[in-house]
This record gives sequence, C-alpha cells and structure tokens, in this order.
Amino acid sequence: MGYWTNKVVMITGASSGIGRGLALEIAARGAHLGLLARREELLNEIVGEVSARNVKAVAAAADVRDAKAVRAAADRFRKELGPIDVMVANAGIGTTHHAIKLQPEHAANVIGINVLGAVNSVAAVVPEMAERGRGRLVAISSLAAYRGLAKSAAYCASKAALSSYFESVRIDLRHTGVGVTIIHPGFIKTALTAGREAKMPYLMELDDAVKKIVSAIEKEKKTYAFPWQLATIVRATMIMPTAMYDWIAERNSFRE
Repeated sequence: MGYWTNKVVMITGASSGIGRGLALEIAARGAHLGLLARREELLNEIVGEVSARNVKAVAAAADVRDAKAVRAAADRFRKELGPIDVMVANAGIGTTHHAIKLQPEHAANVIGINVLGAVNSVAAVVPEMAERGRGRLVAISSLAAYRGLAKSAAYCASKAALSSYFESVRIDLRHTGVGVTIIHPGFIKTALTAGREAKMPYLMELDDAVKKIVSAIEKEKKTYAFPWQLATIVRATMIMPTAMYDWIAERNSFRE
C-alpha cells in the first residue's frame, strides 16, 4: 500500500500542464481522481487515459472563480468517489504586461483565478476534511511569490497572496489533522512558458517537476521550493539591498 493507494484526490486546473501531469502521475500510484477545469473535453481525455489503471476518475467542468460550481464539483466527487483526501489547488494563469499596459481587468483575471479560485477550492473541501480529522491541502504557488519580477506584477502578486493565504490556513488547521503543503516551483516546460525568447534559468521538464511535487506531498512537507539552485538564488534576493535587486531584476525579464 503506497501513500496514494485508494486516496481520493481533487485537482483544479487539471486539463493541462502541471495539473494534467499530476493527475497522470498520481493515478499511476493508485489514487482516484476528481478533475476540475474549464475544458471538459481535455478532462475526459485524462479520464480515458487513467481508466486502464484500475482507478476511478470523475471530470467536472467548472470555473474556479465560481464558488458554487466548485462546491458542486467537490460534492459530486465525494458522492461518486468518496471523501476527498487531498485537494491540489493548481489552477493558474499569468500575464506578460508591462505595468504601463497592465489593465485592471488583466489583474482581476489573474488574481480571480490564482487566488480566489484557490480560496473557493479550499472552502469546498476543508470543512469535511476537518470533520473527518484528516486531509491535505496543496497549493501550487511559484518562486515568483518571493519577489516582484519584470512584467509580472499581477502574477507575482497573485502567487504571493496564494502562499500567504495557505500559510494562514496551515496555522488555522493545526491540531485538526488537516495538513497544508505549499509548492514553489521555478520554470517548468508548460504552455505558460512555451514560446518565450528569454532564457529561463534551470528550466525543468514537466515530468521531472511533477515527480518532485508528488514526492513533497508524500513527505507531507509544509513548503517545498525547487529547483534548489534557483530557489537558493531567489531566497538570496530577499536580503539583497533594494537598489541592487531592482538593477538586476530590470535586466532579467523572463516574460519576453
């Protein structure tokens, strides 16, 4: 019996990228899946892929910004699969707008999905987890949560908010049996990073990144940042003089 055997795992943003990768990897380890995203046809493809692995999977098309829809999806997962053991708040988008061109609607869209979508996802599962006295909430944040980056104001703000939100939730849930894991990945080869001309340091293959995330969840780490080389650099910038950081960050935009 492995960590994931017969667990019910809810994943948001499951139709592509990290979410899809996590779904396939976790299913291969014996978990049953509740998959949530806006693109139902892509979710159904994943359901078809994992059905041959003797695990159950249920797809629910919903926008994470719609709290009632997320709650309804979680209720459906519980009804068809059983109590949710792990919820992975993975749904997320980014922007590449310079501050001069960043419109309120751009920021609202990013923050709505990346932050409020995660809030809705937690609200849809945590009361039942706390009542059972067990469960795990996982946030897919980013190393971009640590400091602001060029042309990334909305994205960095959303990931900083996401990390702080889950940290507060972790403190609130102490002694309930519900754990929290916050993942801070670096650059990963997904649709979000595809097509950029800028060289992204320590760019990782999706499969390698997924395995690291799954391992961190299995070890029930409170936080996990990777790759370690980039995480170390990012942490070093947090104690760097502001003028020095601004000079370096201005010359290293990864959004081009």
